[in-house]
Amino acid sequence: MFRLAAKHGIQMRYDSIAALRDAYHFHDLQSFLDIYYAGANVLREAEDFHAMTSAYLEHAHADGIVHTEIFFDPQAHTARGVPLAVVMEGITRALREAQQKTGISIRLILCFLRHLPAREAMLTLEAALPWREHLTAVGLDSSELGHPPSKFATVFARARELGLLTVAHAGEEGPPAYIEEALDLLQVRRIDHGVRCLEDPALVARLAQARTPLTVCPLSNVRLRVFDSLADHNLRILLEQGVCVTVNSDDPAYFGGYLQENFEAVAEALQLSRGQLAQLARNSIEAAFIEPQLKHSWYAKIDRLLAENGAAA
Repeated sequence: MFRLAAKHGIQMRYDSIAALRDAYHFHDLQSFLDIYYAGANVLREAEDFHAMTSAYLEHAHADGIVHTEIFFDPQAHTARGVPLAVVMEGITRALREAQQKTGISIRLILCFLRHLPAREAMLTLEAALPWREHLTAVGLDSSELGHPPSKFATVFARARELGLLTVAHAGEEGPPAYIEEALDLLQVRRIDHGVRCLEDPALVARLAQARTPLTVCPLSNVRLRVFDSLADHNLRILLEQGVCVTVNSDDPAYFGGYLQENFEAVAEALQLSRGQLAQLARNSIEAAFIEPQLKHSWYAKIDRLLAENGAAA
């Protein structure tokens, strides 16, 4: 008998390893979240958070990633009685070590769990202030349906007062209206996922004109049944319509693909050209929360690579 202990005392039991593996065949976002929150129970000590963060950063560096922006959910741990100080100590120590060892650029984004009350998000934000220097932005994730961005308008206003940037998951399972709420009420700089924007041509035009980035996660979208297959994904259409769409990894340990795997899979499935792949890379730099000088240096590297490979920039 295999057992995963989840929040609120709920336990998930599996009769065999095969049954546990079958549970990773998600049929929607919530079926993933059930496993995700159960699995988080193994993270208890600062060393656990350090090991997990270090493992991700090592993989990212091996994939050639030069800049990463990491989401983390404090409430998934504090609700289990793990002090926020334990979470932050483990994560920030791993970030320092990776930066010193590899030179990778890192930004940290504190996310609120949208299925919980907004007042709990506000308490989490205030509790995180001792670590303000480590935080670049706040975000919004977890169960999207039934939890519109407007629910967190006051929390995000407080985050902006503190000088934090804002992003939000919207338009993955939720409707295009959630994207508009995130833009208008939360004043987000990026939309995480956002793939359902294509249902609203006016919204697509708005995103394209404003160059509002979408952080699209192709492999995750398929595993969560947002699209039936990668061949059905709308990333190429969004790219061709001038949207600042980017390729990202979403909980890679659960969805079977880090950033490199996402790029390779979507390039093959959608038959993306070298120029389109370069544009996706450019978009990711444009969307990143980094200083303009560093952005320009990475744009120049892409131009050199294209020139060396005989493709027009």
